[in-house]
Amino acid sequence: MNFPLFIAGRYLFAHKSRNVIHVIAGISAAGIAVGTAALILILSIFNGFDKIIEASLEDLDGDVRVVRADGAKHFHPDPQLVARLSADPQVERCCEVLEDNIFFTYGEQQGVARAQGVDAAGEAHSALRTHIVDGSFRLHNGDVPMACLGSALAGSHQIRPHFTTPLTLYFPDREGRLSLSNPESSLESVRVMPAGVFSINSTADAELLLLPLETMRRLLKSRPDADTGGEECSYLDLRLRNGGRRRTEAFIRQWETVLRETGLRMEDRISQNQALYKMMRYEKLSVYLVLIFVVCIIAFNIFGSLSMLIIEKTPDIGTLRALGCREQDIRRIFVWEGWLISLGGLLAGLLFGLGAAFLQQRFGLIRMPGNFQLSAYPVVVQAADILLTTAGVAAIGLFIAWLASRKVRSESW
Repeated sequence: MNFPLFIAGRYLFAHKSRNVIHVIAGISAAGIAVGTAALILILSIFNGFDKIIEASLEDLDGDVRVVRADGAKHFHPDPQLVARLSADPQVERCCEVLEDNIFFTYGEQQGVARAQGVDAAGEAHSALRTHIVDGSFRLHNGDVPMACLGSALAGSHQIRPHFTTPLTLYFPDREGRLSLSNPESSLESVRVMPAGVFSINSTADAELLLLPLETMRRLLKSRPDADTGGEECSYLDLRLRNGGRRRTEAFIRQWETVLRETGLRMEDRISQNQALYKMMRYEKLSVYLVLIFVVCIIAFNIFGSLSMLIIEKTPDIGTLRALGCREQDIRRIFVWEGWLISLGGLLAGLLFGLGAAFLQQRFGLIRMPGNFQLSAYPVVVQAADILLTTAGVAAIGLFIAWLASRKVRSESW
C-alpha cells in the first residue's frame, strides 16, 4: 500500500462540511475544472475553423504543385513530362496554370487582380463551381472567353455577371516596346465577359480572377518553347485520387529525382500556404498558453488550502514523525493531497468539456453571430488536444502541490 497516498485520501475524503480548508480546496478543484473545460472547448473550436480553412484551400488548390526549383515565376514544362504526370495512376488530373498580376477596367472602374489562366481540365474539374454566389461557373461561351472572380473583388468594382459590360485586362508588353507618345500601345489587352462570382475565403475573394488559359497566354504574349514545344505556365496543379498527407508525401518522394533533373520541384498544400499554416499553429499555441496560465493562477488556490491544511495537521505530523515516518513521506502526503484535488478538477473538466464539445458538434447549440455561411460554431475534438491539456493541467497541479509541501519543515518541524 502507498502510505502517503492512503493518508492523503483520508484527509481528502474525511468529513469536512464545516471545514473552510476543504471549501477552498473544492473551489480550487472547480476552478481547475472550468479552466480544463475551457481549454478543450476553445482548442476544439480552433480545430473546427482550421478544418474549414483547409477545406477551402482544398477547393482552391490541388494536392501537389509543380514549380520551378529556382523560384522563377514562369516556365515551359516538357509536354512529355506533363503526359507522364497525367498518366500516373495516382493522379486524378494535371492542370496547367498561368498566373500573374494584371490591371483591369470595367466601365468606369479600374483595379488590379491576380489572374489565373486554367486549362480545360482545370475548368471541368474546378471545385470553385460549388462556391458560386452569383451567375454561373464557366470560362467559355462558345468562342467568347469568360471569367469568374472573387466576391470582394466584384463588389468593390461593381462587377455583375448578368451585365453586358466586358472586363478589359491589361498587361505590359513583355517584348519591351515602349511608346512615350502613346503609352497605351505598350500594353497588351484582352476582353472577357464576367460569368460568375465565387466566395471561398477572404484572400481569394479579394484578388482572384479566373479565365481561360489560352486567353491568359494571349495577354502575356506567351510563345511555345523552341526546343520542347511546351507552353508557358506558372505551375502544374495536380489533384491526387487518394489525398492525405502521407500519400502526398510518398508521391512527392517518388517524383523527386525525376523533377530535379528538369529543374522543377513539387510542393504540397502546406508548402504552398506556409504563412497561413504557421499563423494557424501560432494562434492555437498562443491561446493554449494563455489558458494554461489562467489554470496556473487558479491552481495557486490549492497552494493556499494546502498551506492551511499543513498548519491544521501539525499534531498529526508530529505523531507521524514520532511513529518513525520520514520527512519525505510526510511531504508526499501533502503532494498527493494537492495533486488529487487538481486531478479531480481535471477529470471533471475533461468530462464537461468533451460533453459540451460533442453536443455542439451534434446539435450546434451555440450559434454564430452575424451573417455567416456557418450557422453554429464548428467543433473538432482532437486526441492531441486532450493529451496536451491533461499533461499541462496535471503538471501544474503536481508542481503547486510540491511547492506547498515544502512548507512542512518550516511549519511543523
